[in-house]
Amino acid sequence: MSGEKLKVGVLISGRGSNLQALINAASVADFPAKIVLVISNVADAQGLARAQAAAIETAVIEHKNFTSRERFDDAVDKALRDAGAELVCLAGFMRILSDPFVRKWEGRLINIHPSLLPAFKGTHVHEQVIAARVKTSGCTVHYVVPELDSGPIIAQAEVPVVGGDTPETLAARVLETEHKLYPMALRWIAEGRVRLENGQVLLGGR
Repeated sequence: MSGEKLKVGVLISGRGSNLQALINAASVADFPAKIVLVISNVADAQGLARAQAAAIETAVIEHKNFTSRERFDDAVDKALRDAGAELVCLAGFMRILSDPFVRKWEGRLINIHPSLLPAFKGTHVHEQVIAARVKTSGCTVHYVVPELDSGPIIAQAEVPVVGGDTPETLAARVLETEHKLYPMALRWIAEGRVRLENGQVLLGGR
């Protein structure tokens, strides 16, 4: 990477626990990425305070102030580009991005999902997992494509589903693993160890 850190923008909507994991990782001197902007579509999102405490620039872009999804996404795109972001991490961002936005950031837009994709896409994931009576769940970091939760997979980590689990207890266990997996995947990308070619993720050395 020629000594330069990868500039990252993070999109949030809520408490920002995965954002905090990324902030903690990026605070280490040798971490190869730097968060340059945190954007929330919710004005009182707790994650904004996390970013401000780390002296990271923040922006509130409320979707309800825009007449269309595309106009909201255009405002987000402009803020990211103005901040110099080279990669975008979704961290609890509760909006479906428009196809034009996703295409603009193709190969530079990643998300973390609380299941072992391609299983259990969408919302209410932990309820789905428990209802299916599977023994293992987990989380997935993947590139974002227009089809929901269907992009090329960068990294996954397994979490056991134990007897008596509720959606809340399973969610807490998966979230702990997310906080380790997301910074690891970001490091891999920033170090050039992840390449996206023809819709396939290739992992390799620097």
